[in-house]
Amino acid sequence: MRIKTAFLAGAAILAGTQVGNAETLRYAFQADVNTLDPHSLNETFTLGYQGNIYEGLTRRTPDLSIEPALAERWEIIEPTRWRFFLRQGVTFHNGNPFTAEDVVFSYERATAEGSDVAVKVAGIEEMVVVDDHTVDVITTTPNPILIAEWDNWYIMDREWAEANGAVGVTNIADPDGESFANRNANGTGPFMVTERQPEIVTVAVPNPNWWDEPEHNLTEVVFQPIAEDATRVAALLSGEMDLVFPVPLQDTDRVQASDETRSLTGPELRTVFLGMDQARDELLYSDVTGANPFQDIRVREAVYRALDMDAIQRVVMRGQSTPAATLVAPGINGFPEDLQRHDHDPDRSRELLAQAGYPDGFRVQLNCPNDRYVNDEAICQAVVGMLARVGITVDLLAETRSVYFGRILKQGGYDSAFYMLGWTPSSFDSYNVLFNLVGTRDDDMGRGTFNVGGYSNPEIDALTADILVETDLARRDELIDEAWTLLHEDFGYLPLHQQALSWGVRNGVTVAQRADNSFVWRHVTVEN
Repeated sequence: MRIKTAFLAGAAILAGTQVGNAETLRYAFQADVNTLDPHSLNETFTLGYQGNIYEGLTRRTPDLSIEPALAERWEIIEPTRWRFFLRQGVTFHNGNPFTAEDVVFSYERATAEGSDVAVKVAGIEEMVVVDDHTVDVITTTPNPILIAEWDNWYIMDREWAEANGAVGVTNIADPDGESFANRNANGTGPFMVTERQPEIVTVAVPNPNWWDEPEHNLTEVVFQPIAEDATRVAALLSGEMDLVFPVPLQDTDRVQASDETRSLTGPELRTVFLGMDQARDELLYSDVTGANPFQDIRVREAVYRALDMDAIQRVVMRGQSTPAATLVAPGINGFPEDLQRHDHDPDRSRELLAQAGYPDGFRVQLNCPNDRYVNDEAICQAVVGMLARVGITVDLLAETRSVYFGRILKQGGYDSAFYMLGWTPSSFDSYNVLFNLVGTRDDDMGRGTFNVGGYSNPEIDALTADILVETDLARRDELIDEAWTLLHEDFGYLPLHQQALSWGVRNGVTVAQRADNSFVWRHVTVEN
């Protein structure tokens, strides 16, 4: 069984020589894997790394099609009951057999306190063990896209977790918190972690008992975080690294010009945006007392129109971005092709601020990562300057991604007034974004978990609920388009752009670059 997603613009493939000799792959990213716990952080790079160690019931091909993984097949036996037939003979890295009990345990753990991935299994009423290799999933309503996010809802070994005190999920925002699962891993995937030194190096080797046939020729994968852009690129050009990402936009030509390396670029499905606290009655980290300016649509519009995305694209992103009108990218199912950005108009921004009672503007803090998105801190610095021109003084707080996410996300209490975030819907469907980012926060149903600013629009919530259960695809697209139009007119978020993928790869390395920016080792071959 294979399900095609809406995005099928083939993943970019860097041609290389297929070789029989096994090799070591050395690669670097701009930051470390935050945790090895597969349920602790819903973040693309972390989940992408873990996906080489752990597996879901499904997985994605390089063109992002869904295919079976730990589930061999599935069927809908009632409108709200799916049956999954699990792959037999699969073992975890420690030799424990994979069974239906592990699937139910992983569901319970993913929905427990401290988990950051509950959204991937939202809308499930119960999981039932039918036998050792069969599980029934009962949903609260019919859900035609139930499995769309399951490729990175990973299955853990119940016995291993219980034996090592890792039944619960440790909050990554807790500086005193630690879990065996943060530093150790026991999946069913094609690779096994053999060494973990946070912020230094993480080493993995092939799983000799993996159930599938390896496509790679690797004997070892060595990952190192290299925060400094210049150092990361130098490591590639010197031959110390086989692959690095992201490559700074100003260095892509240099990487491409080398006889030993190539620049690998392509469109990414992530949209980067700014969000505003609209939930608190008094804005945090601001000189406005007793009120929250962002609750006024005139202020939100003023901030939107102050942003010159053409300038950010041209100067900060060196042309390697696409200004966005909404929170999903072309290629995501339900992308509203006819929606256009509101005009950049600083004069109108000043008029709106005056109408809202802020003729002299106001002061607010902007939270921004400095090692997560392409030129993230530089973008935020540009935003600071653009808002200053209309009277809004912005204090920029840029932090490393582990601290940043621990602060602004749910586990940190949504501790932000104004923030940057990027999102690739793991289902590659608009419902994911409408439910997780736009939906009114509701812990009981798991809605709005990543709605950091607490935006709320009952009309959009109702549309989102209808989108989930609508099986007429034409009608479903109409509902999605209506929801995006409402958000656009309400200035609920401030879309920025889709950034371009930018990897640097040594010649002789074959790698599939996926549009979701996940690096999958099983598709890699290395020629020394």
